[in-house]
Amino acid sequence: MKTFTIRIAPVVAVGLLGWLLGFVGRGGATTPPEQNKDFVGWTTEFGEDKKDLMNTGKNPYFILEPGHFTIMEAGDERIVHTVLFETKMVDGVETRVVEERETKGETLVEVSRNYYAISKRTNSVYYFGEEVDIYKNGKITSHEGSWMSGVKGAKYGLMMAGTPLVKGKYYQEIAPGQAMDRAEIISVTETMATPAGTFKNCLVTEETSAMEPDKMNKYYAPGIGQISDGKLKLVKHGFLDKAKAK
Repeated sequence: MKTFTIRIAPVVAVGLLGWLLGFVGRGGATTPPEQNKDFVGWTTEFGEDKKDLMNTGKNPYFILEPGHFTIMEAGDERIVHTVLFETKMVDGVETRVVEERETKGETLVEVSRNYYAISKRTNSVYYFGEEVDIYKNGKITSHEGSWMSGVKGAKYGLMMAGTPLVKGKYYQEIAPGQAMDRAEIISVTETMATPAGTFKNCLVTEETSAMEPDKMNKYYAPGIGQISDGKLKLVKHGFLDKAKAK
């Protein structure tokens, strides 16, 4: 989904230290002061030089290449992720635009434009924000959840580590009052059956939020990306041509 200081709670120090060293290498990582209970034990800074961040690339579990898409469904619910042939400058970094389109039956529920960059040093993918349109009866009714790194104290988070290890805990979104999603890596050896096929050696995260009590597991397959989001499962993936991805 960044020389260095590590401040983590003693109870999680042993479990996190190995992952931090493997993930950040020479770049290092820091966490905020322990008095902020929402951040204790979670990595929030990743030691990346913004000059090393690119808008195109991939790591084993996240493809940031224009035209790549995944479709997940459950009943009449559908989520489509499409890596667009567009970029946007966010917080001094040229990021890649990834559209997420959610529908229920024939009804459009939400469209978000998400902004990502990938490190050429660590191969980690970082999340720089999103612009959200929430729909009701065909009209935009809210932009709830929108945030942008560098605006109102928000900072980019980690979406997918280049070398993910079990027990790694990190923030994906750091926008107090708007979006505070975080993830813990549960496994990198799971098998998941979907309508699009059965995938081995999947990475599994447990996602939570500092703002809400809900938990959700997500699965990522090597060479494909996300294949499960709660009850939604992958039904199709591949690449679109440039015209269709706009």
